[in-house]
This record gives sequence, structure tokens and C-alpha cells, in this order.
Amino acid sequence: MNENLQKVYDAILEGDAALAKEGVQLALDASVPASTILNESMIAAMAKVGQLFEEGEFYVPEMLIAARAMQQSLALLKPHLQKAEVKSTGKVLIGTVKGDLHDIGKNLVGMMLEGAGFEIKDLGTDVSPDKFVEMVKSEKPDILALSALLTTTMPNMENTIEALKASGMREHVKVIVGGAPVTDSYAEKIGADGYSPDASRAVNLAKSLVS
Repeated sequence: MNENLQKVYDAILEGDAALAKEGVQLALDASVPASTILNESMIAAMAKVGQLFEEGEFYVPEMLIAARAMQQSLALLKPHLQKAEVKSTGKVLIGTVKGDLHDIGKNLVGMMLEGAGFEIKDLGTDVSPDKFVEMVKSEKPDILALSALLTTTMPNMENTIEALKASGMREHVKVIVGGAPVTDSYAEKIGADGYSPDASRAVNLAKSLVS
């Protein structure tokens, strides 16, 4: 691996945003294609972060700082990717359902998906079923990711899926759900297309739905 790409890769794993951005700039200055920087250093590093998390070597704080380092260096790379017309893996609309203000898990899932090459549109927290439907219509995402951290707000996942059906948009988007109280069987019961227990596996789930 080119030494600047290695620098970006290592910096993301260590969660060093300043060093990651420096590596991206050096690689760009050395005429390394933006797509190569994205795939060989950033996406590779975030895949490694996911692997370390699943092996119990990394925990949520390590994942978060690595994802933030990736996000900051990606911001520097984005204009070059757009110029080179690098195609995203897919488009994901993400938000925490109505009545729920939790966002750490949602943010981490969004960052991990962005690190895997997905285009992310984050609607924030306390998002009503109608708002989700409106945004699915206008943004036309491949995937809608719903988060809930409270058992009392979980029914709004089902309400959102029902609102998508009522609007005729359900067959146009894959719906994935997650959050501490959410389970695989609950996802199945409400008619979601998939469930992930953590941010790392959310990436694999999203990739499987767009492939």
C-alpha cells in the first residue's frame, strides 16, 4: 500500500482525525485517485474497525472515534469523488423514530455506512412516520434505517412501515431497524427487511440488501 494510503488507514484505526486528513491531502497531492484513497484506505480501515469490534478488540468508543476520523477525512475527499463521479454503494435515509431523542447509535450506524461507501441522509431524531414517507418520496433511497432506543417508541417503527404501505412507497425501499430493545423477531413481526444488533453488522446487512 502507498505510504500515504497506509497513513490514512492507520490514522482512522487509531481515531486520529488530523493525521487522517493530512494523509488524504498528501495522497491527493501525490495524484492518487480519490476512488483509490476511498477504497484502499478509508473503506478498508472501517471494515477492519468492524472486524475488531466483532472480535471484541474494539468497543463502541473506539468505533466512534475511528468513524469520526473517517468522516472528517471523507469530507476532504468528497469534492474529488464527486468530480471523479465515483458511484456510491447505495443511498440510505436514517433517523430515530418519533418520541425518541437518542442518536448515538444512529450516528454510529450512519458513520459506519458512510465508511462503507454509502450516501447517507440523516433525518435526526423524533422523526414522524409522515416525515419518513415524505423523505422517501423525495430522496428515493435504497434503504430506510429506523432506530429506536425505548420500548415505548418501538411501535413507531411499525407505524412508519404502515405509513409507507399506505403511501404506496413500501415496495420502493428496503427498511432496516435497530436499537437496544429491538430484536430480530420484532423486525420480522413488523415487516422490516432486516435487523442489526450493532453498527458493524448494519453495514453487512445494508450491503446484502443492495447487492
